[in-house]
Amino acid sequence: MKSLFLTFLFLFMGCAAISYKPLKYNGVSFVASRDSIANTDVEPLLKINANAAAVMPFGYIRQLDHPTIAFNTDRMWFGETIIGAEQCIDQLHLSNIRVMLKPQLWVRRGEFTGKIAMDSEEHWRELEQSYTAFILEFAKLAERKHVDLFCIGTELELFIKYRPQYWKNLIDQIKEVYKGKLTYAANWDEYWRTPFWDQLDYIGIDGYFPVSTMQTPTVDDCRKGWQKHKASMKSLSESKKRPIIFTEYGYRSVDYAGKKPWFVDYFAEGVNLEAQSNAYTALYEELWSENWFAGGFIWKWFVDGERHGGQDSNRFTPQNKPVEEIITSYYKAANLN
Repeated sequence: MKSLFLTFLFLFMGCAAISYKPLKYNGVSFVASRDSIANTDVEPLLKINANAAAVMPFGYIRQLDHPTIAFNTDRMWFGETIIGAEQCIDQLHLSNIRVMLKPQLWVRRGEFTGKIAMDSEEHWRELEQSYTAFILEFAKLAERKHVDLFCIGTELELFIKYRPQYWKNLIDQIKEVYKGKLTYAANWDEYWRTPFWDQLDYIGIDGYFPVSTMQTPTVDDCRKGWQKHKASMKSLSESKKRPIIFTEYGYRSVDYAGKKPWFVDYFAEGVNLEAQSNAYTALYEELWSENWFAGGFIWKWFVDGERHGGQDSNRFTPQNKPVEEIITSYYKAANLN
């Protein structure tokens, strides 16, 4: 009897010592398409061993202080609408690809959404009403289609800073509609100030952390650059008892790819495929084995992949570039663990 008790105690203590290890989201950010997608559009995700995709419908705002969000109109691409997002989700689910539904805002001329702020209480209330209508429509879709994860907003720093109670109330409203897991996509430089992580299931970060100032960053230099960011994320994860997920991550194939990964310069010239590959490798080496880290979604992945990326492209997409093989390898290893 004593021997049996000791055996049971050993097993119990062994199980208790195992830390929480969330299933990794080996994902891509699926760019909304002009038309419906087919199985052939999903097959490339399976080839890189992706097990998840972010579906990203959009709402549009005229300017940073404009309080009305236009969404689900006939002027949008099919994939940006409710019916288009639904069709995309269905097609991904047919291939057992998990989905994060991530409705996003776009400000005219591509201005940064983190600066959206109103100039009066009246306009703030209008924006809140408009955003609630926007996000609840997609929360209903998320529930109807049983998506794995619903992202309640993306990079809305000032909106959250000035209206924190609205967001806390909004999360309660979303939970009445959608019963799955929730996250929010905070920007890499302000995620620790987000006031409602306790109400969500994942701490979501758009992970464009600066990790190297080298023109062609080496893997080792990028790994060193990750150390302070890892410590900060791990600390927050432990204090909030929530895993971290990268709601977006990626690097362009340009010089200094690790210096300002968030920066988009549509007129930049030159291609540096090695910089992109090394930065991705370091990210996977540093983060994908951490128990507090739940994976992430590559920025970005196009449906008509044969028309994007390639050896001459310096854009974010990894499609048809050497880094695609690196992603395939690390996603395969993560799926086996």
